[in-house]
Amino acid sequence: MSAGIWGKIGGAGLGGLVGGPIGALVGGVAGHFLVDREGAPFGPTPRDVVFTTGLVALAAKMAKSDGVVTESEVEAFGQVVQVEPEARAGVERLFDLAKATTAGFEAYAGQLAATFGEEPALLEDVLDGLFHIAKADGAIHEKEERYLRAVAAIFGFDDDGFRRIAARHVRLADDPYLVLGLERSMDDAALKAAYRRLVAETHPDRALARGLPPEAVAIATRRLAAINAAWDRIAAERGLR
Repeated sequence: MSAGIWGKIGGAGLGGLVGGPIGALVGGVAGHFLVDREGAPFGPTPRDVVFTTGLVALAAKMAKSDGVVTESEVEAFGQVVQVEPEARAGVERLFDLAKATTAGFEAYAGQLAATFGEEPALLEDVLDGLFHIAKADGAIHEKEERYLRAVAAIFGFDDDGFRRIAARHVRLADDPYLVLGLERSMDDAALKAAYRRLVAETHPDRALARGLPPEAVAIATRRLAAINAAWDRIAAERGLR
C-alpha cells in the first residue's frame, strides 16, 4: 500500500505529532490501520490526517447526536470518506471510537478551525461533507441542523454563511444567489467577477496542491458543481454568457 491517509493514521507516534483531541483519537486507533510500509515522511504538519480524522470524528458525533444511523447515511459516509477495502475495519473502529470519546464535538471542530482557520474554504469542505451525510436519508433533521449550525459557528461562519452553505444541500429558499453568497443588486460585471473568484477558490486542484486527501478533493468537486449550477441559473435569468 502507498503512503495513503489510512496508512499514515496507522503510523507509530503520529498521534503525538498531530496533537490535540484529534491526535488522541489517532493514537487510540493506531495499530488498527495498515502502517505505511514505505516509510514516507509525514512532515511537520500532517494536514491530510487532521482533515480526514476530524471529518470522521465530526460525522461520528453527528450520528451520536441524532441517535439513528440509516443505511443511506452509511453509504453517504462512504462517498465522502474514501476507504481502501483492506482499511475498512480500521475506519469503522475510528468512527466508533470517536462516538465513544469523552471529548465533545466542540473539541474536534475547534482543532479543525485552528488548523485551517486561514483557509475557510477547507472548513466549508468539512461542512459540505457533513451535510452530504446528514441529507442522505432525504432530510436534514432538527438535531442534525442544530449540530451543523454549532459546528459552523465554531468554524467562524455567521448565520448568513451557514445559510449559504446549507443552500447547496437543502431548499432553504430556492435562490441561486444565496448559494453563491451574492446579492441580486450586483451588476453583471460584479457577479461574473465574484463567480470566477468562487470557482478559483473552490477548484479541486487547490486541494490537490495543498496535499489534502481524496476526501477534500471529492467534496470540493461536488461544491464546485453546486456553484456552477447556481451560476447557470443566474446566467440564464440575466441572459449572460
